[in-house]
Amino acid sequence: MKSDIFVTFYPYKNDKFVIFTPHKSDKNVTFRYDRGMNRDFLNKLLAWKGDPDRKPLVIRGVRQAGKTYLLKKFGEEYKTCHYLNFEEEGKLLSLFEEDLNPKRIITDLSFHLGQPINLKTDLLIFDEVQACPKALTSLKYFYEKLPELHLCAAGSLLGIHLAPFSFPVGKVTFLTMRPMSFEEFLEAADDQKSVEILRNLNEESQISEIVHHHLWERLKHYLIVGGMPEAVATYCKYQDDLFTAFEKVRAKQKELVIAYYADMAKHSGKVNALHINRIFRSAPTQIHQVQDGSISKFKFRGVIPGVSHYHRLATAIDWLEAAGLVLKVHIVNSANLPLKGFTKENQFKLLLFDVGILGSMCDLSPELILGYDYGTYKGYFAENFVAQELMLSQNRELFCWSEKNSELEFLLESRGKVIPIEVKSGSTTRSKSLKVFSEKYHPETRVVLSGKPFSIDPQKGTHHYPLYSVSSLQSSLLN
Repeated sequence: MKSDIFVTFYPYKNDKFVIFTPHKSDKNVTFRYDRGMNRDFLNKLLAWKGDPDRKPLVIRGVRQAGKTYLLKKFGEEYKTCHYLNFEEEGKLLSLFEEDLNPKRIITDLSFHLGQPINLKTDLLIFDEVQACPKALTSLKYFYEKLPELHLCAAGSLLGIHLAPFSFPVGKVTFLTMRPMSFEEFLEAADDQKSVEILRNLNEESQISEIVHHHLWERLKHYLIVGGMPEAVATYCKYQDDLFTAFEKVRAKQKELVIAYYADMAKHSGKVNALHINRIFRSAPTQIHQVQDGSISKFKFRGVIPGVSHYHRLATAIDWLEAAGLVLKVHIVNSANLPLKGFTKENQFKLLLFDVGILGSMCDLSPELILGYDYGTYKGYFAENFVAQELMLSQNRELFCWSEKNSELEFLLESRGKVIPIEVKSGSTTRSKSLKVFSEKYHPETRVVLSGKPFSIDPQKGTHHYPLYSVSSLQSSLLN
């Protein structure tokens, strides 16, 4: 008789802990693995694996986003996975000093690993590859001379370290790994019913008041926890005791922020580390200047004493964006395409990469978020959450609209048309700005994200989506 056994993997840093030991008498067992901390990003890796025109893969992403864990999990798809960490094993750097001949490097790596590397059946992982610049450079030669090899590279702050090196177009594939989405958060928390509701949401769907309330409560949990895997794993472990869960999550988030500050000091290079640090701190503190619940243009004055112009801060802002620590939303004064043509270099909003880290840096009490009683901050958090969700699937530049006294949080392009998106943190959805925009540009579809349940006004073309359903909005309107 066969029995199903669920094995849950809890990632902690670079390790996986298996919670279950089958009874010795269970000789005929079929193992099934739960979703655990699985990521949708794994599908991108599987697609890369099956691509006949596959190139070496470079994965970028903020520190502790789960790159190592997911690459090792992906390695289970191969006959053998060879994992190399250039920070932990400094002697690996010498293997790339002689030359960048891929065949010679593979031979030397095989001796180092004590086992052969099969070019057709194995996966080779270069982790923390930023510690070995020549290993990064070698990727283009692996593509040219050993294209059959499955080779992935990843590391912290790769967006920073790639700048000085040459990557000819077409030689490598880049993917960016971001914090976990709200759906992934629900799945990790074993709330599969909620995940199915969101994934099946369409124009014919109806969400009951009970389900809406449940998803809204889960969203508030996500606004506290965010999408960093260690914070999510901590929440999942203690979610039956929310006080303890959120207390430990905040402690974990503060550890992460300290690590980011350390990275700024260590990896800033020629960029002023103090400027980077102050700008990163300023992004959440500028909330205090918000009066209407909407994020305003990033203000340069007062961030650095004696500096009030963009050009003095540009390199530091670029550093934070390349490191994945901030999200830049370009402000446009026209809804005509291409949107990029109506931007100004020094006019943008600056959001944080993770809403949980945002709450931690603001010292915002989880109790206030649970009670949804934190004033105009709610608008800021809602907007930051939406930007985070949009970047997960779109992975392209974000735009907002501002003309005279009217502004909308996001403009998205879909099939050659512009879709305006209004973000409301509560249930009040009247929008003068959306009305002004519609009268001027006549969009076929308008979107309002708020605390109200899902509904569609076919006459006006207005789609009302609950805040928690940004992923459903994208699958139904933007793909």
